[in-house]
Amino acid sequence: MDPNNAFAELGRIKLDEADLDTVLAKIAELAKCTIPGASEVSVTLIRGDDAHTAAFTGELAIALDEWQYEQGQGPCLDASVATESVLVSNMSNESRWPNWTKRALGAGANSSLSIGLPVQEKVTGALNIYATKPDAFDEEATTLAQTFAGYAAVALANIHLYDTQATLARHMQAAMANRAVIEQAKGIIMGERRCTPDEAFAILAKLSQDTNSKLRDVAAALVAKAAGPPTP
Repeated sequence: MDPNNAFAELGRIKLDEADLDTVLAKIAELAKCTIPGASEVSVTLIRGDDAHTAAFTGELAIALDEWQYEQGQGPCLDASVATESVLVSNMSNESRWPNWTKRALGAGANSSLSIGLPVQEKVTGALNIYATKPDAFDEEATTLAQTFAGYAAVALANIHLYDTQATLARHMQAAMANRAVIEQAKGIIMGERRCTPDEAFAILAKLSQDTNSKLRDVAAALVAKAAGPPTP
């Protein structure tokens, strides 16, 4: 694929029509089609000490990733932590991660390129490009991969921010709905018991504790009971 077309596709992602998994899968597939020498591609995401492969184009890519996670070292982890590019030109000559490169060679991988992806403050990652041929990534391919990763990082940051805000909005809506039904239940108790709002809330809280139920569920049941059966 022409790199400009790939960059344009990343820029056309509609945040309200895509989720994080969809964006990650698109990034991996576009990278495989765009970067010369790429045999398989994966995307690593790291939050704290938890590293996982969030998207991959083939079994070779995820196997190479997971062997790094098992050993706690490897090019994709180094690239993620330092947010830099880590090139393995020839697995046969690589000495930084001897155990991993030995397994990579056995699986048919001969070179790799991992590029760090800053996603957001607490999440980092890497775009991992694996090749079955040695010396698959020359300077031009490496520069193109770095440019691609820059576009991908923007898309990931945008979708992550959108997802975070959408989740916050849903939580706020749920909280408002919960508060509304609790206030309704308090009003019912105040009318029946002739008590204050604080006393009504204490009654609700005790009922919640006694029945081992959520306060919102107790309030909703009370409101439904007060409403009575629907008129036929």
